[in-house]
Parts: sequence; C-alpha cells; structure tokens
Amino acid sequence: VVMRRSLLLAAWALGPALLATACGGGAQPVQTQPPPQRYPHTEADIRFMSDMIGHHSQALVMAEWAPSHGASRAVSTLAERIASGQQDEIALMQQWLRDRQQAVAQPSSRAPGSSTDTASHSAGQGHQHGGHDMLMPGMLTQAQLNELNRARGREFDRLFLQYMIQHHRGALTMVDRLFATPGAARDEATFKLANDVSADQSSEIARMERMLAELATAGGAP
Repeated sequence: VVMRRSLLLAAWALGPALLATACGGGAQPVQTQPPPQRYPHTEADIRFMSDMIGHHSQALVMAEWAPSHGASRAVSTLAERIASGQQDEIALMQQWLRDRQQAVAQPSSRAPGSSTDTASHSAGQGHQHGGHDMLMPGMLTQAQLNELNRARGREFDRLFLQYMIQHHRGALTMVDRLFATPGAARDEATFKLANDVSADQSSEIARMERMLAELATAGGAP
C-alpha cells in the first residue's frame, strides 16, 4: 500500500498521463503542443531575400570596376569595403533561402556588355512584371552602367559615388517596404539581416556624401 501510494504521488508530479497509467487506466497519449516552426517566413521575406541578392549583385559589378577604371585610393578602399560586406550578406541570404527550401538566386560577377548578358540580367537588375523588366529601387539603368563603365579617373570617382548613393538608397527603400509589410521580418534572422543592411548602407551613404562634397571642393580629388 505504501509503495502504491508513493507511485501515485510520483505519477501525479510527472503529469496526468502517467497518473492514469499508475492507476491502472492504461497508457494514454501525452498531450503536447505542436513544435514551433523552425524557419518562419512569409512571401514578403522570400521576395526581399531574393531581390536583395540581385540588388547586391549589381553593386559588386560596380565595385569591381574601381581598380581597372583609375579610381582614387579613397574610392578604391570604399569599393573594396562595399564588395566585402555585400558578398557576406549574399552568402547569408542564400543560406536563408536554402534553409527554407526556396529557390536560391545566384549573383553574377560578369559585367554587362553583350546581348545575352545585359546589365538588367547579369547584374540582377530587374525582375519580370507584366512582360517587362522593372528596376528594383535604386538600381542603375543600362545607360547609367554604360556611363560608369566608360568613365576613368576623377570622373569615375564622381559617378561611382553618385550612383552608389542612389543604389544604397534603393536598398533602404526595400528594407522599409519589408518592415511595413504585415507579418514580415518577424523571425530573428530576417529582422537582423534587414536591419544590418539598413544600418550599413545608411552609414556608407553618409560617408559617400562627404566624399562627393570633398571631390567637388578639391576639384576632383576626394
């Protein structure tokens, strides 16, 4: 009797399912909560990650031109920093998509210039909508990319800063749209990555605006 009472008390402490078993009621299923979703996401999150990979890809093309286009030391250093940071973010966004079993966008390192490799495709410039290519916010047009590609030295510095500010502001618009979408950016990974993009590119915009002002004041040398 003492032993059975001890078993009942122990079963009560462990839960109703074990208590029923101890009382001779037979095994019953344990009531549990459904496991939390391991990788929560929304369609807006997926679209943001996929589009931002393409958006970053165009910035990489621009940054890679700095050494061959006579960029100043200051602009070359900035371009290296932008390329390094955005390559890391592309890898994070690709892994985010893989974890959620989504199609993984692949950035292109090829510069525009041929009919089969135009800027709008090789640099991830746009996406199809209603049968037409539409630029994502801040993305350079083919004409702007061609202008930057033709520039050398001080003119390249000026256009690089001008167009990269435009490009970065577009990325901030994409982040703002994500955060404004109901239910989006709720999981930690999405929120952190989008917040990092916003913080890093806001800081770089301020730096490039100072460099552009110095370039104009110094007559072309940042």
